[in-house]
Amino acid sequence: MIRVNENYQKLKASYLFADIAKRVNAWVAAHPDQKLIRLGIGDVTEPLPPACVAAFHAGVDEMAKRETFKGYGPEQGYAFLRELIAQHDFKARGAQIDADEIFISDSSKCDVGNIQEIFANDIRVAIPDPVYPVYVDSNVMAGRTGANEDNRYANLVYLESTAANGYVPALPTQPVDLIYLCFPNNPTGATATKAQLQAWVDYARAHKALIVFDAAYVAFVRDPQLPQSIYEIPGARECAIEFRSFSKNAGFTGTRCAFIVVPKELKVWDTAGREHSVHALWNRRHTTKFNGVSYPVQKAAAAVYTPEGQAQVKALTDFYLGNAQLVRDAFTARGLQCVGGENAPYIWVNVGRDSWEFFDLLLNQAGVVCTPGAGFGRCGQGYVRFSAFNSRANVEEALARVAKLL
Repeated sequence: MIRVNENYQKLKASYLFADIAKRVNAWVAAHPDQKLIRLGIGDVTEPLPPACVAAFHAGVDEMAKRETFKGYGPEQGYAFLRELIAQHDFKARGAQIDADEIFISDSSKCDVGNIQEIFANDIRVAIPDPVYPVYVDSNVMAGRTGANEDNRYANLVYLESTAANGYVPALPTQPVDLIYLCFPNNPTGATATKAQLQAWVDYARAHKALIVFDAAYVAFVRDPQLPQSIYEIPGARECAIEFRSFSKNAGFTGTRCAFIVVPKELKVWDTAGREHSVHALWNRRHTTKFNGVSYPVQKAAAAVYTPEGQAQVKALTDFYLGNAQLVRDAFTARGLQCVGGENAPYIWVNVGRDSWEFFDLLLNQAGVVCTPGAGFGRCGQGYVRFSAFNSRANVEEALARVAKLL
């Protein structure tokens, strides 16, 4: 008899976005002739940058010729892409990251969910609240938590992110080993300063903790004073892993390409107190369970770093930030407190009522989809998240519908 992994039974009945999809599908079935506008899930809508499309085609053409055909590539990613990432995303900003510390993957979601596999099951995990659900659910599946009670799991340390602290959580008051941080933040759109990240780096180094730093939305940062990598913070190479994606900056949500940075200074310890390299552990896991991103996709990702690609990505992210500003302005004008939308594509709106109630109101009465904040954690109750990922016309129409409704 094969036994189930009983940790899965601790998971809440449905994943947030699956629950949203269920309600949306029911609305669509009941209103087949009405237009639905989605400002909820963070999927992009605009085409790939032309530079990436051209490189993608060139990569496919290479695959059509025996002399340039590529079979299995290096699991860690082709050197041409890793070197471009190291130079443009890190060294150009004063962060010393080498190409062989970068691992190309198909998704930051997968990387963030998988990284916990290389750590012991009895570690203490600190989770922001509100939080991207994958951080929590992957640790539940691994058996690091107790049961879910009142929208929180036993044995997790929750780091509350509220208006009172500017949606940047305070340092934990109890020992923790693994810390999840995301800036610009999903779902709140909040950002952290260098001084705030320095406090976290100092804490992690002092307590031999490790920071999982999700930087999937750094392409939307426009404030030159804000850090775009945790490795801009002194000491971060000794305590932080960073996750990046091409999904939101270059529209690769359907193309799939991301990367994780694992500095060689990172260490973990076994029960006997012996040191082990996190870089070596992740390389072992990565090469065992992953066969690499396709060559044409990596060629397309490399085009992001050409002068044309950089200009096109900037224009693309500027477009979405323009949408975000419209959303933020619309709700602020109605007296609702908002955060995000300035250096991030998400707007976190305090709606002053139950999150799911407001979600249902907009869906049923306006045909507009947002994301209920309660689905991101206890601190998300009373909030909803709006995404800037849609066409300008759809954003304007959605806001007109919402204005009429409210």
